[in-house]
Amino acid sequence: MSEAGGAGRARAAVARLSEAVGERRRRLGTAMGEARRQRRLLLLVVCVALLLDNMLYMVIVPIIPDYIAAMRGGRGAAGPSAPAGRNESGGGGGNRSLVPARYPPAAGGNEDVQIGVLFASKAMLQLLVNPLSGTLIDRVGYEAPLLAGLAVMFLSTATFAFAENYATLFAARSLQGLGSAFADTAGIALIADRYAEEPARSRALGTALACISFGSLVAPPFGGVLYEFAGKRVPFLVLACVCLLDGLLLLALAPPCAAGARANMPVGTPIHRLMVDPYIAVVAGALATCNIPLAFLEPTIANWMKESMGASEWEVGLTWLPAFFPHVLGVYITVRLAAAYPHLQWFYGALGMAIIGASSCLVPACRNFGQVIVPLCGICFGIALVDTALLPTLAFLVDVRHVSVYGSVYAIADISYSVAYALGPIVAGQIVHTMGFVQLNLGMGLANVLYAPVLLFLKNVCQMKPSHSERNILLEEGPKGLYDTIKMEERKSMGKSLQPAGEMENGMDPYRRDLTGVSEEDSSDYEYS
Repeated sequence: MSEAGGAGRARAAVARLSEAVGERRRRLGTAMGEARRQRRLLLLVVCVALLLDNMLYMVIVPIIPDYIAAMRGGRGAAGPSAPAGRNESGGGGGNRSLVPARYPPAAGGNEDVQIGVLFASKAMLQLLVNPLSGTLIDRVGYEAPLLAGLAVMFLSTATFAFAENYATLFAARSLQGLGSAFADTAGIALIADRYAEEPARSRALGTALACISFGSLVAPPFGGVLYEFAGKRVPFLVLACVCLLDGLLLLALAPPCAAGARANMPVGTPIHRLMVDPYIAVVAGALATCNIPLAFLEPTIANWMKESMGASEWEVGLTWLPAFFPHVLGVYITVRLAAAYPHLQWFYGALGMAIIGASSCLVPACRNFGQVIVPLCGICFGIALVDTALLPTLAFLVDVRHVSVYGSVYAIADISYSVAYALGPIVAGQIVHTMGFVQLNLGMGLANVLYAPVLLFLKNVCQMKPSHSERNILLEEGPKGLYDTIKMEERKSMGKSLQPAGEMENGMDPYRRDLTGVSEEDSSDYEYS
C-alpha cells in the first residue's frame, strides 16, 4: 500500500511539473507572439516617421515660391500661381526624393539663392548633428531619440504652418534637419535591432525605403492641392497631426522612460571607431556616391530640359514621377535576391552603381520627354539596389566586427546621404554654369562606375563570424529576464529555420560559442569561417 501511495504521489508530482512546464511554454509563446506584433507595430511607427519626413521635405515644393514672393512684395499670397521661369531644387540629407523640387523665381536671382539655402539648411544641420545623435542613440536606446525626433518634426511642421517671414521658414527647415537626425537614424537603427535575422531585416529595411520614395511621390500633389483649395497652413497642419499620432503610438508601444528600457543593452562602439573601419567606410562611400546623381540632377535638369528640348511645365513636373515605380521594383528585387543569395549583397550594390553610372551618362543624350524618363528611372532603380543591399550590410558589419548597437553606424549612413543632398542645391548649378550639363553627368556617371569595383572589398563579409559582443555574452550567460528569454528563443528558432544543413560548425549552435579567453579588446575582432 505504501509503495502504491508513493508511486501515486510521484505521478502526481510529475503531472504538476509537466503542467507547470507547459504553462511556462505557453506564457513564453504568448510573450514571443506579443513581441513579434510589437516589432511590426514599431516598424509601422518608423515607416510613418520616414514618410512624414520626406513628405515635409517635398510638400513645400509648390508652396515655398509663393511664401517668399508674398513676403517680399505681397504678391502671390492667394495660391500657387507664381510666374513660370527657371526651376531650381534643393535636397535634404536622408531624403532620397524621386520628384523634382521646382520653384519659380522672381525677376531677380536673390530668390533662387534664398530657396537654395533654405533647402540646403536641413541637410547642413543634419550633417552636423548626426555624429552627436548617433552617439546619444547608442547610449540611451532607440525609442527616446525617435520620440524626440518626432517631437521636433512636429514643432517644425507647425512652425512652417504659421511662418510669416524668411527667418521663420529657415528656422523651421533647420528644425526639420535636427528632428531628422534623431528620428531617421533612431528609426532605421530600431528596425535593425528588432529584426536581427535575415531575410527579415532586409524586408523591413526595404519597406522603410519604399515609404521614403512614396513620401517623395505623394507630397508635391498633396501639398499643391491642399494649398490651392484649403490654404497654405492646411498641408502642414495635416502632417503635424499625423506626426503627433505617430508619437503617441510610439509612447503606447515602447515608453522611452519605462523601467528597464535601457536594461541589457550593451555599450556601442564609438562612432569614430566605426568611421575608420574599412568595410563601413566602403559602404558609406557607396551610399554617398550613388545618391550624388539624384541630388545634383534635381536642381539642374528642369533648366536643361527647357533649353535643350523645349519641355513644357507639365513635362518638367512629371519627369520624376515614373521613377517611383522602378525604385520600389528595385527594392523588391533586391530583397528577394538577398533572401535567396545573401552572399552576393556586394554584387547587388556594385550592379546598382554601374546602372546609375550608365544612366547618368545617357541623360545628356536624350532629346525628348519620353527619352529622358528612361535614364532617370535607371538612376532610381540603381539607387534602390544600392540602398537595399548595403543598409542591412552595415548592421551585419556591426554585428560581426563590433557591438550590436546600431545608432552610430546608421548615423554614418545618414551623414553619407546628407553630404550629397547638402551639396546638391549649392554646387550643382555652379558646376553646370562653369563646365556644362554634359560634363556634370559624365563626371557623376564615371564616379559611380569607378566606385563599383571597390565593393569587391565586401565580397568576403558574409564569411565573417559574429564577434563576441556584450549582447552575445549576455545571452550566453542565460536569460536573466523575459526580454532576454524571448530574444534568445527568437534567435534560436530563426537560426534553426534559416541555417542550411551541414552549416553547423563542429556540432555547435551558432549562438552558443566558446567565450573562454575573450577580452574586451577582442570584442571587435573577426575571423573567417
